[in-house]
Amino acid sequence: MTTEHHSHGDDTEQRLIELEIKSSYADDLLDSLNQLVARQQEQIDLLLREVARLRQRGEPESGAHAMRDPRDELPPHY
Repeated sequence: MTTEHHSHGDDTEQRLIELEIKSSYADDLLDSLNQLVARQQEQIDLLLREVARLRQRGEPESGAHAMRDPRDELPPHY
């Protein structure tokens, strides 16, 4: 009976070690993903500011969004 108890203890310890390793990998992955999301949010914020700047620069003086006819934007050779 001592052998079974010792074997069970070894199995539990091995499982605990494996869980700790998996937890460590999961923590590292979570940190990496958090950093990635933070960088992407910075890029999104930058792009939103750039789009707003371009819209302000391209708007007519009246500030109204005029409807554009796509035919007006065709190159002259069409």
